Amino acid sequence: MSSSFDLHVQTTISPHNGQAYHVETYPVSSDLDRTLDRAARSQKEWIKVTLEDRVAKGRKFIEKFSALANREAPATYDHGPLGHHNLAEELCNQMGRPADQCWGEFRGFLQRATYMVDIAESCLSDVTFSDDQPGFSRSIKRVPLGVIFVIAPWNYPYLVMINSVLPALIAGNAVILKPSPQTPLTAVRFKEALNDAGFPTDLIQVVHLSPPLTRYVVQHKLVDFVVFTGSVAGGKAIETAAVAADGFKGVGLELGGKDPAYVRADADLKDAVIQLVDGAMYNAGQSCCAVERIYVHQSVYDNFVNEYVNETKKLILGDPTNKQTTIGPVISIASAERIRQQVSSAGKCSTDLQAGGKALIPEDLYPQAEPIHRGTAFVAPQVLVNVNHTMDVMKEESFGPIIGIQKVSSDTEAIELMNDSEYGLTASIWTKSLDDFNMLADQVQAGTIFLNRCDSLDPALAWTGIKNSGRGVSLSKFARVEATNASTGYDQLTRAKSINMRINTA
Repeated sequence: MSSSFDLHVQTTISPHNGQAYHVETYPVSSDLDRTLDRAARSQKEWIKVTLEDRVAKGRKFIEKFSALANREAPATYDHGPLGHHNLAEELCNQMGRPADQCWGEFRGFLQRATYMVDIAESCLSDVTFSDDQPGFSRSIKRVPLGVIFVIAPWNYPYLVMINSVLPALIAGNAVILKPSPQTPLTAVRFKEALNDAGFPTDLIQVVHLSPPLTRYVVQHKLVDFVVFTGSVAGGKAIETAAVAADGFKGVGLELGGKDPAYVRADADLKDAVIQLVDGAMYNAGQSCCAVERIYVHQSVYDNFVNEYVNETKKLILGDPTNKQTTIGPVISIASAERIRQQVSSAGKCSTDLQAGGKALIPEDLYPQAEPIHRGTAFVAPQVLVNVNHTMDVMKEESFGPIIGIQKVSSDTEAIELMNDSEYGLTASIWTKSLDDFNMLADQVQAGTIFLNRCDSLDPALAWTGIKNSGRGVSLSKFARVEATNASTGYDQLTRAKSINMRINTA
């Protein structure tokens, strides 16, 4: 019950009903050659457009996409016998998130787009030096890499695409955009708004590719940089393909997460419970920065767990096209079975000293997800206690609506467990003490550390991970060297070009 493909055709299956929603035909390699050639040629003309004009088109794009996603007057698309769907309904049918929650992704998309457009001129303008000697002049330019290949995921397709596609174009690059087979129409809509805003048609190319064709594009001589968001295994495959290509091709990787939260004894428990249920269960837990494991100080552990279970039971699992639904299916039957296996195996991990993991949400609360319904992508929200780091649920990425909660006796134990992971994307600490937070945050191994919040992204901050969570940076304006006004969000998509002039030769 996920997207499927053969040698020629890719079919998107709606997770909630198992019906085919959209079909794409794969190109052949000669078609891809022509597509890449058109993009490369367009990019050579595009870099002649002034930065001011590129930024203006970026602002126009925001207007066009905002109109496209406007809830009061949504654009509609005809999907044949399935009827007309607005942008949120279309996304819901592709990947299973409740339609009413999809509008939030569009708002985040526009927020990130606006920020990256607003900082573009200061980030991409030439850097000059005030201490040049008479008769000499030095500067540093930020110049585009050329053709950027962006491989987007299905879980938050619009939010992830905007991180690199619009900055790449404004910086002067061309973009080859490959959406996930599960959400193919998201890239099509993105391109529509870009072209309506005045970005050249050939500058942004949407391609639907099989794994062998994806590898072909990664290794193509006209592709200068690859941006990939997805699993660790997928990231390794992309990097391996890039390394095997001629030359030294750059790769940016945003991969998995097993993001921890630590609830200290002095935390606001009511607020922490509400935020952490949302952080673990929103989008059926299918977020790279979802909360996937929680450590709670022993003095508040029982109260926290009781309140957490009560809050989780309020979730309404069901058809994502229904307005009352708050949590839809996971992306596929295979994913559902893997998540259920994590829950099942945790219960079997018992020893003479400790019982196995205990599930606290009754199965009959969500009958559509009960074990008798194998062959469904619906997974019941689940809270597990008596867990430890011998269990997959506390070590391996779940990417589903389940959470393990482990008791700790001290800050030291909590930090040790938080760092006991192959991942390092985000982490959160829940405390009323700012001083204690600052001390603990310095010890946590992650790209982003939250205080009293989680599963959030601010476009002004660098989005980056460590360990197996990836390599590279998107978003943000961050001056690594004050004199250069360097920007992490644009640095990955450009290169520095130094200009050193001796003007007076007399």
